[in-house]
Amino acid sequence: MNETLPRPSFDPSELGGAIARLSEANHDFLRRYPGDSNRRQAVQTVYGGAHLFKADSAKRIGEVALRSLKEYAPDAAKLSDALAMSVDAQLGAKIYEQIVEKLQREPVEDFRLDFEDGYGNRADEEEDQHAHSSALEVARGMKAGTLPPFIGIRVKPLNEDLRARSGRTLDVFVTTLAQETGGRLPQNFVVTVPKVQLPEQVGAAVRLFELLEQKTGLPAGALQIELMIETPQSIINQRGEVALHSLVDAAEGRCGSVHFGVYDYTASCGITAAYQAMQHPACDFARQMMLVSMAGTGIHLSDGATNILPVGPHRAAEGKGLTPQQIQQNREAVHGAWRLGFNDNLHSLRTGFYQGWDLHPAQLVTRYAAVYWFFLASLRTASDRLKTFVEKAALASLFGDVFDDAATGQGLLNFFLRGIACGAITESEALETGLTLDELRSRSFLKILQNRKR
Repeated sequence: MNETLPRPSFDPSELGGAIARLSEANHDFLRRYPGDSNRRQAVQTVYGGAHLFKADSAKRIGEVALRSLKEYAPDAAKLSDALAMSVDAQLGAKIYEQIVEKLQREPVEDFRLDFEDGYGNRADEEEDQHAHSSALEVARGMKAGTLPPFIGIRVKPLNEDLRARSGRTLDVFVTTLAQETGGRLPQNFVVTVPKVQLPEQVGAAVRLFELLEQKTGLPAGALQIELMIETPQSIINQRGEVALHSLVDAAEGRCGSVHFGVYDYTASCGITAAYQAMQHPACDFARQMMLVSMAGTGIHLSDGATNILPVGPHRAAEGKGLTPQQIQQNREAVHGAWRLGFNDNLHSLRTGFYQGWDLHPAQLVTRYAAVYWFFLASLRTASDRLKTFVEKAALASLFGDVFDDAATGQGLLNFFLRGIACGAITESEALETGLTLDELRSRSFLKILQNRKR
């Protein structure tokens, strides 16, 4: 018996016309939403007063962080107890070893020389001098190879009160740096613009960048911008529209990252100081607006900082030691701040923010503890789920009591890509999923399945 082939109803010319219009819309969509970027994203940014920056600041910050770890958590078990970190002894030891190695090798991934909140309002002559001297230190760091992988400056806001001061600081710093380096910038250099309210403020920064590039001999497009979301108007504008895309669009392709400022944002929302905290519901709303708005654009997102610092209340006077009670009070203060920071950092990671601020060297302990725990505690389960899913060619499957459908595949792959990028997971550990290095580096679960079907 011959089976009759199905007959379509569409005339080819009708179908072609409809698809052609759809194809144009699809290509426009892909230009705006190209997907996650392959470029590295730092897991943390240290913000520090520009006047305090030295060419070897990153190294010295790592040394302070390591001393704090050794003093207040000299072994893995004590760190796990201090953070209330749920791990077995083997995983706790691995996390501890990775923290020590990181603090010795590359303690600071990103540093922002701050001319705003971490610097304060000073006389114009004083800020000019600090813009000049800090640029000289960055140039020295470039020559000595002591700068972190990412670095930049944060200028003052471009609002009506501070726009002139902000532009002058930018000018002095970049001009001095370009003169010292022969027209070169550090790798991954960025200018952070805080408290953005309007697209016009971003556009003004771009015009300043263009002028500086022309006057200093920097290549066109060399100066990149980083936007800080610290005002309600940067989330929803005066017309009731989501504002984030208009702000990024105003950067004309120079914006690669958007950072959230917890305390300015909550203050702008009328939240009193006692309740301004990383996990306040107002912050979660802003984060999710940022996450949804920037999803698929390749723009990196960063969270803010825990403002309770891991610093003991007592310091020994010269020639004298601390009493046992004072030592205990210091330990309790540091451990309490560490626990808060650890939980805040995990909250950021769970809500899709893989980078955050640190304000004190000792906070690096909990930054890396949270990052490594986030990936390593879930590594075995994620590996087994992804392996099972790929082997079944992405058919819906049950792993234990977890149901995985097609949307899960890319999420599982993203887990390994993020873990490898931040150093928590090695490529050899990722290969236990059954994927090859080429498949991992494709960054696309759909491409992996398509290639395996050939």
